[in-house]
Amino acid sequence: MVNEVMEKALNKQLNAELYSGYLYLSMAAYFEDNDLAGFANYMRVQAHEEQDHAMKFYDYIIRRGAKVTLTEIEAPQTEWKGVIPAFEHVLEHEKMVTGLIDDLVDLAIEQKDHATNNFLQWYVEEQVEEEENAMENLAKVKLADGNPQILYKINEELSAREHHPIDE
Repeated sequence: MVNEVMEKALNKQLNAELYSGYLYLSMAAYFEDNDLAGFANYMRVQAHEEQDHAMKFYDYIIRRGAKVTLTEIEAPQTEWKGVIPAFEHVLEHEKMVTGLIDDLVDLAIEQKDHATNNFLQWYVEEQVEEEENAMENLAKVKLADGNPQILYKINEELSAREHHPIDE
């Protein structure tokens, strides 16, 4: 069983993960509006992935005998000044999420909640992957800056991404 402090922190992260999904869905809509279906697909898949992350927290909270508390989700940004600023936002956002996960790990250690610390290690590794993907995609779109052929190729590449639900 988690204590009250940990329960509150886990619920806060659950809601942060839901916001992440909302943000990426907003980015998908932005790319759809700009006729970049491959970029939109990438962000839709990312939104699904964030929903999976949220549900993993949801299930963990319940498994530990705690109460899930859903709160209002802030409206995400809906416009960017182009592909590069959108992907800069992705990297910035993933770094922020990494900080939130790191803070949760610190709290779990402080609270001597070894089970939660163990649970969070999956997210620690996931954030390494998320930041790496964000950096790689940002580098690609920066290379394409002003070159529609490269942008088209990246759009085509991103259209192939598929959602693969997280294994329990």
